[in-house]
Amino acid sequence: MCPSSPIATTRGAGSSSSAKLAKSRAVPQVAAEAASTQRWRAMQIEGAGRPLQRVLRDRLPVPAEGQLCIKVGACGVCRTDLHLVDGELPLPNHPVVPGHEIVGRVSAMGEGVTDFVVGDRVGVPWLAWSCGRCAQCRGGRENLCPHARFTGWQVDGGYAEYAVADARYVFRIPDRYSDEEAAPLLCAGLIGWRAYNLTGRARRLGLYGFGAAAHLIAQVARFQGREVYAFTRIGDEPAQTLARELGALWAGSSDHAPPAVLDAALIFAPVGELVPTALSAVRPGGTVVCAGIHMSDIPSFPYALLWGERKLMSVANLTRADGDTFMRVAAEAPLVVHTQRYALADANQALDDLRAGHVRGAAVLVP
Repeated sequence: MCPSSPIATTRGAGSSSSAKLAKSRAVPQVAAEAASTQRWRAMQIEGAGRPLQRVLRDRLPVPAEGQLCIKVGACGVCRTDLHLVDGELPLPNHPVVPGHEIVGRVSAMGEGVTDFVVGDRVGVPWLAWSCGRCAQCRGGRENLCPHARFTGWQVDGGYAEYAVADARYVFRIPDRYSDEEAAPLLCAGLIGWRAYNLTGRARRLGLYGFGAAAHLIAQVARFQGREVYAFTRIGDEPAQTLARELGALWAGSSDHAPPAVLDAALIFAPVGELVPTALSAVRPGGTVVCAGIHMSDIPSFPYALLWGERKLMSVANLTRADGDTFMRVAAEAPLVVHTQRYALADANQALDDLRAGHVRGAAVLVP
């Protein structure tokens, strides 16, 4: 259960009639849910390096003040989930349900929620809560809040039939996408969007690692009139074919040089060796952005690769402003979201396929 911030931030407020309806329905709906003994399923991490365990819960979750209970329609499988399962990120000292690309319908609301009503479709992202008080939060960089909590890491996520989220941190989903198509937008899309924005007006954009995030941002970049060059694992012809289908001017293995000098590069693959490779591909003054939460060690490289005012930077998490902006872009741009569907009970198989590089586009769990 997320703590409440003393500084409330209201986003996407509905009409006054919607607010009154929300207030009138919140308490009775919570009472009804609390009385329910319906059993529901979740897949949780119980230790690093161990398969997810299927658990049954006897009562539906009851949202606290300011929270939503969400009946999950789909949840994307992110490489961050894999880093948690494989022990590459520290686990909390208790079992946790992973998953931070959640799309579903509001089934119950805690007191004080005024922006949603039962039945609304919402998306739950990686950032679950921030303090609202620290210098980072006050400066518009809540993604760097030292007290932040994250969905599917410190807070139970969406590898489940139900999830609970702070109403201030969820997004409305564009109608043009189904639940399965919308789920990858909540992290692959959002983190890709934040990384993409750090490249400024770069015209020639290289994407290293062509998976869930890259296949979405490639389409955004093409929609905005930029050139895309896609780099994949050696011999990954399916990913290269997908990149060309989505508008990349060139697609090849990461050990090949692109046919043109790049203005910027985004590294989505968690492979440190790609950093000097990308730096060697961008022009002086260009930018290389590392877009993952975890990466293998970066090898030493000649200073000449960085010299010429090239910039090397990372992306950390997201802000709610990122999400609001990206959802508007996703509503305008006709993104084709490639997914591989898995049943909730097959979450371990989805993670195995992602680890082995066998997912084309994004893996999505459907309860």
